[in-house]
Amino acid sequence: MNNINKLLEMMASLRNPDDGCPWDVQQDFASIAPYTVEEAYEVADAIAREDYTDLKKELGDLLFQVVFHARMAEEAGLFDFDDVASTISEKMIRRHPHVFGRPEQRAAGQTAESWEDIKAGERAEQSDQSAMAGVARALPALKRAEKLGKRASTVGFDWPDRHGVREKIVEELSELEAAIGTRDVAAINEEFGDLLFALVNMSRHLEVDPEQALSGANAKFERRFRNMEQAITASGKGLKELSLESLDQQWRAAKKRIGS
Repeated sequence: MNNINKLLEMMASLRNPDDGCPWDVQQDFASIAPYTVEEAYEVADAIAREDYTDLKKELGDLLFQVVFHARMAEEAGLFDFDDVASTISEKMIRRHPHVFGRPEQRAAGQTAESWEDIKAGERAEQSDQSAMAGVARALPALKRAEKLGKRASTVGFDWPDRHGVREKIVEELSELEAAIGTRDVAAINEEFGDLLFALVNMSRHLEVDPEQALSGANAKFERRFRNMEQAITASGKGLKELSLESLDQQWRAAKKRIGS
């Protein structure tokens, strides 16, 4: 028995209503979904830490999530693990004619246009014909904003260059300031969201991954703050004892000490 079959049989035993695990038996797609997302993030974290021993473990945890969902679907008569594997295999073959296609397709190679044309053809077969179809609502907001903007651009709804996006950012910032002046919480929330959406569109025009960019900014802020914190503690003081002006001076000193 190979390890995939062993895992599938193990999942079937866990879900057995007679002598399986009570917790596993109680679960459904909705209750397991948050764990699936969590495991995907833990895979990304292991990669970011370059901990490949941990990556092996986290990939196993993520695979278990796929097996769990497939088992529940099989019990409901929807599909099984083999169908999942078959579906993704067919999709990859369809999307890579430059690898798996006819000789002339392989000779032509892959282009961004051909990739988008293939995906557009797939969407045309779906009941939802919108260019927005298939952009998962559960994606992190920054990533979803990026994908929505990219989809809109494929049908020509986009600024020709980053200068148009910059004007939109300035416009949205002005509207946020106006909303702040009204003290209307709902309006402030809406305008702040519009500003973030415009900034994500700028990232797309600059070919910057907004999630990675913000992650890098978070890490940089934490490094500098910790350095500032350590310097203040070493001087025998606490952060709360210092004025905002003094904290700003310490912050600037930390930036000089550690740079980026």
